[in-house]
Amino acid sequence: MKSKQPRKQRKARYNAPFHIRHKFMSAPLSEELRDKYEKRSFPLRKGDTVKVMRGDDKGKEGKVRSIDMKKEKITVEGVVVSRSDLSEVPRPIHPSNVVITKLELKDKVRESALGR
Repeated sequence: MKSKQPRKQRKARYNAPFHIRHKFMSAPLSEELRDKYEKRSFPLRKGDTVKVMRGDDKGKEGKVRSIDMKKEKITVEGVVVSRSDLSEVPRPIHPSNVVITKLELKDKVRESALGR
């Protein structure tokens, strides 16, 4: 993504392959994690605990339930919207609107990525 024109920037995002889209799914780290790992943001993964910072659900905290790389959205446990038939469905949130409060570190590769 080297282009400067907005339309080309958008086109590059929409047509990006999944291994590059993975980086778009990054969210800022909380103050404690930022001090600990000396990183500002990190790609999200299912199981991470996040806090919603924007929108109607601001302040809610929960685990990442799913990640949709195609639509560039995540769903968080406890963040739902009720439909007219009173059923509840998960509300999709953009990763930039959450802060990672706890990382899922079962994977050694992910742990080494934090150390880089």
